Amino acid sequence: MNGIFLVFALAAALALGDGDPTLERKAGPSRAGKGVRIKVVPSTYGRVVADARGEALYLFDRERGKRSRCYGGCARAWPPVLTRGRPRARGGAKQRLLGTTRRKNGKLQVTYAGHPLYRYVGDSPGTILCHDVDEFGGTWLVVKPNGRAA
Repeated sequence: MNGIFLVFALAAALALGDGDPTLERKAGPSRAGKGVRIKVVPSTYGRVVADARGEALYLFDRERGKRSRCYGGCARAWPPVLTRGRPRARGGAKQRLLGTTRRKNGKLQVTYAGHPLYRYVGDSPGTILCHDVDEFGGTWLVVKPNGRAA
């Protein structure tokens, strides 16, 4: 059942098309000029880094530095966590591990321990569907509070 949902969610994400401005609005910050809030939440994989809503955030093991390699179809399935200001640590996240990297379109993507952060389109707060999944030439992993993959 999980595999069918994953295929359906990925197909829906890919149908959005390149450059869809609603994708970046949904993936981006809630208020102009303010940095997104990053916190830590409990999960079946232990404590993991999440956005302010409690949705788990992922790193892509194909990326070895701060530069994102996830664009096009990849970014539709795994929207980057964007910010318009300095990201802020809350509830167990470490401010010293938060940073940003500039994407090709000039927008700022949040990093944690040097890893660009992403959401998965099929996840919701408290639901992690794609930890340890191989897609787009690499593995997607949720992030522990110390910045390492779970």
